[in-house]
Amino acid sequence: MERVLVTGAGGYIGTTLVPMLLAAGYRVRALDRFFFGRQLLPEHENLELVKADSRRLEASHFAGVDHVIDLVAISNDPSGELFQKATYEINHESRVHCARLAKAAGVQRYVLPSSCSLYGFQPADVICDETHKTNPLTTYAKANELAEHGVLELADDRFCVVVLRQATVYGYSPRMRFDLAINGMTYGAWQTGVLPLMRDGSQWRPMVHVRDTASAQIFMLKAPRDKVNGQLFNVGSDANCYQLGPLAELICEVLPKSVKIDWYGDPDHRSYRVGFGKIEALGWQAKYTAREGALEIFERLEAGSLDKTTETITLEWYKTLTKWHRIIKEVELHGGIIEIDL
Repeated sequence: MERVLVTGAGGYIGTTLVPMLLAAGYRVRALDRFFFGRQLLPEHENLELVKADSRRLEASHFAGVDHVIDLVAISNDPSGELFQKATYEINHESRVHCARLAKAAGVQRYVLPSSCSLYGFQPADVICDETHKTNPLTTYAKANELAEHGVLELADDRFCVVVLRQATVYGYSPRMRFDLAINGMTYGAWQTGVLPLMRDGSQWRPMVHVRDTASAQIFMLKAPRDKVNGQLFNVGSDANCYQLGPLAELICEVLPKSVKIDWYGDPDHRSYRVGFGKIEALGWQAKYTAREGALEIFERLEAGSLDKTTETITLEWYKTLTKWHRIIKEVELHGGIIEIDL
């Protein structure tokens, strides 16, 4: 059995990817700080949990590893802007360091999940393929682009490097996020029957279901080396490129309750479209659309097995952890708070 090291394994994509890797017959070494808890990953005889910070990776983490999926990241624009230094350290420097250690350890393949946000905002008639000039506008996007450059230059005949530029992810995951467009729209519609949407709804966004982007990462572990090594691939599908107005209408239509759209603000001119023909030509296809993603979230909300909490809003949870850390440091003494080391 081949072993895959997954960094950021306790996050939104990681907690979906790891069970899929196990089901596909891989051993998994899941490395994370586990800010959202270890319990989100299943117990499994072929799963090894490693609590570590990606900025402190060592050669020992790669012992017996055949492939790496380097998911770790400060994962959205607001968090990237608040924690800029950490975002460059984690999204860029730690991932290039990871790739170098992996290569030195004899790892066969290294997969870097990046982001379509590198394309920035484009005219409505432009569809960005992998050769299109990038236009990163945020710390998150800029750090990802630096990571892409740093890992791709390591590719050679013995070390296969693949970069996947993911569309905006949606859908249910054990480490749920409601700070993503489709997920947030669905929650608002379920909670209040009103879906807030910034005018004018004509702006384009590419989307991809969390299980689909996880399947693309697994796909790249077996794809022909000569077709993928040193290559960039957009991950998504034409069926998942939505204008936000029609997307909101689709969500209103699919949910089994009365929902209306509440327009607000000035028109949002931020817009970009992405092409996915390159990865589809290799044989990978997305299976899910926003219809399935919204409905699965709605059904879990209705059943009471899912709710919006501080942990489901990434930036709010990071801010909460930072606050707790400061308070505990201020009051801890002699190895404890109420109970101390005597």
